[in-house]
Amino acid sequence: MNNKVILVVLDGLNLKVAQDCMGYLTGLIEHKIASQYALQSELPSLSRPLYECILTGSSPIESGIVHNQVVRNSHLESIFSLANKQGKKTAAAAYHWVSELYNISPYNAQRDRHTNNLALNIQHGLFYHWDHYPDEALFLDGEYLRQEYDPDFLLVHPMNIDNAGHRYGLDSAEYRNSARRADIVLSDFLPQWISLGYQILITSDHGMNNDKSHGGTLKEEREVPLYLIGDHFSHKAHTIKQTELCGMVCELLGLTHSKPFKKECLK
Repeated sequence: MNNKVILVVLDGLNLKVAQDCMGYLTGLIEHKIASQYALQSELPSLSRPLYECILTGSSPIESGIVHNQVVRNSHLESIFSLANKQGKKTAAAAYHWVSELYNISPYNAQRDRHTNNLALNIQHGLFYHWDHYPDEALFLDGEYLRQEYDPDFLLVHPMNIDNAGHRYGLDSAEYRNSARRADIVLSDFLPQWISLGYQILITSDHGMNNDKSHGGTLKEEREVPLYLIGDHFSHKAHTIKQTELCGMVCELLGLTHSKPFKKECLK
């Protein structure tokens, strides 16, 4: 199996809010273009540890990235490192913690915000360090990278849903409306990506609580959505672990790897 993959991580998106507010994605499900699954995040339900989980297939306890203040390169093989070593092109429009994990740590905005270096794990990057950086701009960054460099693996990682959750909490109009806006932005890009045959995964790292935070074991902090779009997914009902996303992407990319994945989810 060898396909180009786009992974969208909608930071801080709670499962129930996704199901209630993301009408475009739900429409794709009703028209049998996408399938949706419920994932439980690994613990702690914090951002940097879960970026590492999604991109390496290892839990925070295993990776050692156990909170957001662990600022260092990942010690593990990631989708980016495996793809780079095996001759694939990689790109990311993402929060700067992703750059710190897989390229250079600590992040230096003047050096790292715009990255084009074939020797790095993320060869082509547009990174940001403002939590309020508009999702609309971030998706345009991702589309620029896709068109300009034609990567085999592209990560698109917007932050506005998480930012709204930290400012207003889970049960707020602002948080829900941020999810609705992300759904609208996705509707501007997904039709073209689908028509071009990309295998697309849309998920989140963690959810949100009414204390305007996350990190613990509450259902609303741990339950996140996973949408799968593409003709190499089985689209059948399965239980998928967050630690299996990395392996799934590696399989789609045709990479040699030892990451866990659920083979029943793929054709």
